Amino acid sequence: MLKLTLKPGEYINIGTDIRIVFSGGSANNIHLLLDAPREIPIARNRAQNDGGKTSYYTDRRISEEAQREIAGIIRRERHRQDAAR
Repeated sequence: MLKLTLKPGEYINIGTDIRIVFSGGSANNIHLLLDAPREIPIARNRAQNDGGKTSYYTDRRISEEAQREIAGIIRRERHRQDAAR
């Protein structure tokens, strides 16, 4: 397991399609923004898992053409943001 320290506004990229942004927090909470393709299931759970499964529901799939278009928009936006830094 990897442990990282982030400041608000910093982010982690996982591969080319997933970005996790630390947007701040308070005493016992942190605020994360997750940017990932819809087909990747994301489940919220506790680190001290009690053995039970957490149920989650994925959205209906969108067409592959729409997925490619959205992925292209996200890549262009990330490139634009990186170039502005």
